[in-house]
Amino acid sequence: MLDEAHRRLARGTDVVVGLVETHGRAGTAAEVEGLEVVPRRMLEHRGVTLGELDVAAVVTRAPQVVLVDELAHTNVPGAGHPKRWQDVHDLLDAGIDVITTVNVQHLESLNDDVAAITGVRQRETVPDQVVRDADQIQLVDLPPQALRRRLAHGNVYRAEQIDASLSSYFRVGNLTALRELALLWLADRVDAALATYRQDHRIEQPWPARERIVVAVTGGEEAVTLIRRAARIAQRGAGSELLAVHVLATDGLPSAPPAAIAEQRRLVESLGGTFHTVVGEDVASAVVDFARGENATLIVVGVSTRSRWREVFIDSTGTQIARVAGAIDVHLVTHERARAGRVRGRRPSALSPVRRTVGWVLAVAGPVLLVALLAPLRGRLLLSTDLMAFLALAVAVALVGGLWPAVVSAVLGFVLLNWFFIEPRGRLTIDQPENALALVVFVLVAAGVASVVDLAARRTGEAFRARAEASALAAVSRSVLAGDDTADALVARLRETFTLEAVALLEERDGRWSTLASAGTDPPEAPAGAGTVLTVDEHRVLALAGRALPASDRRVLDAFASQVGILLEHERLRAQAEQARVLEQADATRTALLAAVSHDLRTPLATIRASVDGLTNVDLELDEADRATLVETLGDATARLERLIDNLLDLSRLQTGSVRPVLRPTSLDEIVPLAVDGYAPGAVTLDVRESLPLVLTDPGLLERVVANLVQNAVRHSPAGEPVTVTAAALSDRIVLRVVDAGPGVPDDLKDHLFEPFQRLGDTSGTGLGLGLAVASGLASAVGAEVVAEDTPGGGLTMLVTVPRAGRTP
Repeated sequence: MLDEAHRRLARGTDVVVGLVETHGRAGTAAEVEGLEVVPRRMLEHRGVTLGELDVAAVVTRAPQVVLVDELAHTNVPGAGHPKRWQDVHDLLDAGIDVITTVNVQHLESLNDDVAAITGVRQRETVPDQVVRDADQIQLVDLPPQALRRRLAHGNVYRAEQIDASLSSYFRVGNLTALRELALLWLADRVDAALATYRQDHRIEQPWPARERIVVAVTGGEEAVTLIRRAARIAQRGAGSELLAVHVLATDGLPSAPPAAIAEQRRLVESLGGTFHTVVGEDVASAVVDFARGENATLIVVGVSTRSRWREVFIDSTGTQIARVAGAIDVHLVTHERARAGRVRGRRPSALSPVRRTVGWVLAVAGPVLLVALLAPLRGRLLLSTDLMAFLALAVAVALVGGLWPAVVSAVLGFVLLNWFFIEPRGRLTIDQPENALALVVFVLVAAGVASVVDLAARRTGEAFRARAEASALAAVSRSVLAGDDTADALVARLRETFTLEAVALLEERDGRWSTLASAGTDPPEAPAGAGTVLTVDEHRVLALAGRALPASDRRVLDAFASQVGILLEHERLRAQAEQARVLEQADATRTALLAAVSHDLRTPLATIRASVDGLTNVDLELDEADRATLVETLGDATARLERLIDNLLDLSRLQTGSVRPVLRPTSLDEIVPLAVDGYAPGAVTLDVRESLPLVLTDPGLLERVVANLVQNAVRHSPAGEPVTVTAAALSDRIVLRVVDAGPGVPDDLKDHLFEPFQRLGDTSGTGLGLGLAVASGLASAVGAEVVAEDTPGGGLTMLVTVPRAGRTP
């Protein structure tokens, strides 16, 4: 609960502590630090003053979230409500979210089971429904052995209670049984939530494999029957999903009244489905493309409204869908308007409108012009030559206009050849059978060539489209895998690829939509304001605004959505990895601190305690020399302890970012002497001239930097070898050198010199290994830099580079 509070606080949520019981646990108390705590309401009961949750104070404070520990707690008489969970209801009624805790043994329904398992009946319980009504329940699960180790380490009870607890309530069998009760109770809660979901969505059967049903909506009166029929089919399979699709023409104009489409959209949504609009010149192909993009298992389509004699020449939409649906089942539904006559249909073409127009002009005018050219040569050219000329014209029309203009050109050429060039001329009769055969072959060859040209044009268009899709997806995949793209970049690329007005990546939390990334003008702020919505995951969608997209684009759109999901998952994993790294560093720091404190702080404390005992013991007769020695020892140990604590405090300030330097022009000869004061004569040699330019720094912090460096150098210098402190001016900075003649540090360990708790082989026990870490941190805070170099002849030289006054640090 406290970890969640810190996470929300870091996110900007207003979180306060209403009541948290630490039970004397230092770890719990440390977690409370940094959180605002609402004072408790103090009540007297049987001569003892007890603190309870102050509901009125929390309501007056009006935070977004309040922490309330121990939900099953029984309040002190006079607190208002007899139980704390009733106080929580008051807070919820006041519009304040509550995060609370409860142990599994305190659930009312498990009271008898817990008593049978542990032999202890819980007197404080909470009704199960109170917990079930929570918006979110998080199970804090720990293996019994791990929990017993926490108990043995003193993380739960005081030392005098540990043995009794381990041998009674906290036995492995008890903990295992309680753990199973918790898991089963939560599983039952999930099952109940699933049953509620099925009931809300009218799903009555057990939950099988997911099934998606697509219903083709025309906008006509029959669409209502289709939608209701598809909804009933969806309800037969638990978890089925209903999707309605309406196909627009390539010009984007509706083929049905907008009011009828809007009414059918509302009907679909009221039945728990979703309504989609796609663009496609061929309705059957558009519906099947959409169904494949949505991974549908069934397509529901109405029986054709065309009359039977028209279906002799042109297949119905349902028949065309069944022909191209492949592995997707097709369900035909009859209705009142079946066979009652149909509105205009549309024929597919892979050619542009301009090419089709030119093709029709050539199909009609070309044969006439060709007759005008060949008529003067009649009698001098053979019939085969005339046929080849008209065949060449039909092929040219096929290349330009496609199949049907070429067929018209061939038929018209057949008539003109028969009328003008075949005996008897001027009549549609043929005397010689071979001429009739030649004309029939001419028409068949022209139609065949036109079909091949049309198919080649279609395949070429599909190839160009597939190559463009593959190129776009490959670029997106490379950028996502390389970590180069952000969500904003992917959204912008999606908008550019499909020439949309705007695209937004939306996230839903607590019933509200927020924008994670957007591109374009006036991006949608909710799925309801978008023309097309793509699901990324459970809580995120891509909302597209602008032109209606063809059904064939759904595959690429779904791939974009998948890439966005992968990107968001990568970002989440990177954030978790960074958080884990920070926690690992903090844990390592904590472990090293405990190890260091256990030795380094204990030594001066032991010295102080021994000196104080010696000075205060009336049974000891001390002369003045002994007393002076003890006093001196006491002073040295105290000074040493003070330095250790100062370093710990400085490190803590650096890690929390609370160091606030005040930079001003200062002379080094005012800082360095103070930093080296207190050492024995000859231990430190100082060479800092008064004529050096001023530096821009915080005098107090820079003094601590130099003091730590000098202290480290003195500790490692051989006896009789002084530490030298010098300073020299460069063009824009002053370089201060702290030189010792000690053992030095190998090059491969220099990078670790400034890490906390690093001694690099020093076993003197005279410090926590914080001096250089603190010096480096404080130097960075004042705009300086600390670097380690080898001393010529042996030893280590610390270089402190400080900006000169008047320069930018």
